[in-house]
Amino acid sequence: MVRIIDLLNHKNHYLEKFYSINETEILNFAKKDFSNLENFYQEREKILETIRYIDAEIDEAQKEDLQISGLERREMATTLAIKEEYVSRILSQDLEILSCIELAKSSIIRELQEIRKTRKVVGSYKSPNFTNRLDEEA
Repeated sequence: MVRIIDLLNHKNHYLEKFYSINETEILNFAKKDFSNLENFYQEREKILETIRYIDAEIDEAQKEDLQISGLERREMATTLAIKEEYVSRILSQDLEILSCIELAKSSIIRELQEIRKTRKVVGSYKSPNFTNRLDEEA
């Protein structure tokens, strides 16, 4: 049982790390700085991979016939409550991250539409007659 509690604490450590990385990047996204997006994504994936490994270790440790003392039960309940709190906070962060990315995407789309309009307007000022007349004069 001690092993499972250690693994749960280890998992909480990585959830805290995940949360911290999100917090840092949310601040960057709020400033419209997406320059670290690829690195951010890779760091998150590494942490998730580690958490999956820890989960597999917990599953393996649970296969043993375990005797749980009252103290261990309380410790496990506390550890699981901490995990649930981190998961809840991370889900909120992810919604915030998605919102930041969606706003940036919308902004880029608006800019592209403006560029397209500008090109169309500039293109309408270029008339073939004017170009031909310039060629003849040259």
